[in-house]
Amino acid sequence: MVSGVGTDDGDGALLAQPETEDIQLVKVLHALGDPARLHLLRIYASGQQYDCSSERLGLGHLHKSTVSHHMRTMREAGITSTRVVGRNRYVQLRRADLDARFPGLLDALLHSVEEEDLLGAGGGGA
Repeated sequence: MVSGVGTDDGDGALLAQPETEDIQLVKVLHALGDPARLHLLRIYASGQQYDCSSERLGLGHLHKSTVSHHMRTMREAGITSTRVVGRNRYVQLRRADLDARFPGLLDALLHSVEEEDLLGAGGGGA
């Protein structure tokens, strides 16, 4: 894991995260074994950077420290990167790194989450 805070071309600093070659499948899958983190994955899949506002992320029902824990878990697993600018933090999916390390994994996970959302919305069932 990269230690400390790295630089990000003057647009803030990146928090510690594993190098691409150090991302482990077991840690990624473990991190995504929580419904809130799967929800975040779907949001982050847009490719944009997001601030840490639980309301804007659709997690307003969770305590701020819980949302922070979910974000840290995803970053430490190598799923996201977090850029610090002053007192603000911006999170982005490490799509290219994950696709390079585990081709097709994100697409399969996102497809599965979308299917579950459709089934949960009354689109099917037994």
